[in-house]
Amino acid sequence: MTAGRTLKTADELHAAGLLDDSRLDPARAVAERYAIAVSPAVAALIDRDDPQDPIARQFLPTADELLTTTEERSDPIGDAAHSPVKGIVHRYPDRVLLKAVHVCPVYCRFCFRREMVGPQGDGTLSADELQAAIAYIREQPEIWEVILTGGDPLVLSPRRLSQIMEMLADIPHVKIVRFHTRVPVVDPDAVGDALIAALKASGKITYVALHANHPRELSDAARAACARLVDAGIAMVSQTVLLRGVNDDPAVLADLMKAFVENRIKPYYLHHPDLAPGTSHFRLEIAEGQRIVADLRGRISGLCQPTYVLDIPGGHGKAVIGESEIHRDGGGYTVRDFRGVEHAYPPRGQDED
Repeated sequence: MTAGRTLKTADELHAAGLLDDSRLDPARAVAERYAIAVSPAVAALIDRDDPQDPIARQFLPTADELLTTTEERSDPIGDAAHSPVKGIVHRYPDRVLLKAVHVCPVYCRFCFRREMVGPQGDGTLSADELQAAIAYIREQPEIWEVILTGGDPLVLSPRRLSQIMEMLADIPHVKIVRFHTRVPVVDPDAVGDALIAALKASGKITYVALHANHPRELSDAARAACARLVDAGIAMVSQTVLLRGVNDDPAVLADLMKAFVENRIKPYYLHHPDLAPGTSHFRLEIAEGQRIVADLRGRISGLCQPTYVLDIPGGHGKAVIGESEIHRDGGGYTVRDFRGVEHAYPPRGQDED
């Protein structure tokens, strides 16, 4: 069990030794606009002797967040354009986001919903708002999957989660319920029997998508929390954001993906950072990301490969943006292997293999 309390202000981070004097005033300025929260589990992971610590970079506010570039926007992936009722985002025909809560146990400095989450964010759906969101799902028979996100849905009490799952259990066309969360990493002790039971409902398959960006986030306690979920019959997939100064190194990213698989978590999405305000210091050029992802092909098993995606600004959905390993060449194709060597397909003349 990790002792302590969540640190929610720049001054608390400073008092805990996580911010030095030079960073205190900029952090206070950041806190006037964006939420701050560093859980005890995260604080314990931070290497205070490393000014470039990848855990600290994800969670501790910096002056870089005070710069907003011209291409950044408050709703970078266009949730609002696809929100027919409060708490619902219906971008794809067969699935919806259900944003029941806009509070998180920690606040990532690169969050694409940073304008919507936190104490001054969009809050938690009222009972009437939740009923209206569930009614929308019930009235749309094409909806096969409901994805609880926000905010972090696992900050809700087991009682509240059970209520939501009971409502979804009564909708026959919903088959899959997915929870997007950081809780097993940032508050692993919260993943107890009551919470796990609350994630299940009769006739539904539950998935938990774990967000982690660096292999050190998968502490012994986090691994144990994930094991409790998987052992209870809950499938897990991963979500990772490709971040400069955190995991923009093929070796680090490979270690993270292998750690997921070793813990029975299937690597799912590797997100290119979204155009959220004050996050330009985290973004790579897409070509850099493509080179890193291509490098993974030769390093790690196919079980470990994530799909590199970009959420197209304006609400147009995800696009797979990994560099293609095959392209047209006359009447055939040229295919590049994991070493970067190109080959004709079909082979021209004698097959050298």
